[in-house]
Amino acid sequence: MKLVFKAKLSMDDAGLITAMAWPFAKPDRVGDMISKGAFAKAAMPIPMLFGHDFNDPIGAWDSAIEKEDGLHLSGKMLVDDLQRAREVRALVKAGAVPGISIGMIVKKSKPRAGGGRTISDLELLEASLVTIPMHPGARITSAKSAIQAITLAEAINRATAALTTGTLK
Repeated sequence: MKLVFKAKLSMDDAGLITAMAWPFAKPDRVGDMISKGAFAKAAMPIPMLFGHDFNDPIGAWDSAIEKEDGLHLSGKMLVDDLQRAREVRALVKAGAVPGISIGMIVKKSKPRAGGGRTISDLELLEASLVTIPMHPGARITSAKSAIQAITLAEAINRATAALTTGTLK
C-alpha cells in the first residue's frame, strides 16, 4: 500500500467548514489526477488534521460528496473544545492556511502520458488544513476571510509554479 497526500476549503466562526478537497479537471503538482467515482467508497467520518499530523487532530469531516467539479467535504473544527482548533481557525481567517490536502491509499491507478497517474480507486483516510496544498485548486471556498485567503493561495500557487519551472528570479 502507498500513502499519498493531495489537496480546497471554507470555514465560519463556529468551526463549520466546507472544502473542495479534489478538483477533477486538473492534475496536481506531480501530475496525478483522480477520476470521478474514485471517492465513492469514502467512509465518513474521517479525521480533520492540521498539516497531515496524525497527532494534531482539530475536528472531523462528516460528509464527502462527489460533484461534477470534484470532491466536496464538510465538517466541523472543534473550536469550542480545543485550543489548537481555535488557533488554526485564526490562521485560516488570516489567510495563512488557505488549503486542504487529502491523505489516501491508492488502490487502483494507471500512468498518465507526460507523468503522474490517473487514480480510479482509493481509500480516503483524512483531510488536512495546510499552507500549500498538493493540488493548486485546493483552497478555501467560503467564510468572510475566504477572498483574502484565495488571493494568498493564488500568490502561493504562482510562486510555487515559478520555483518549479525556474522562472522565479
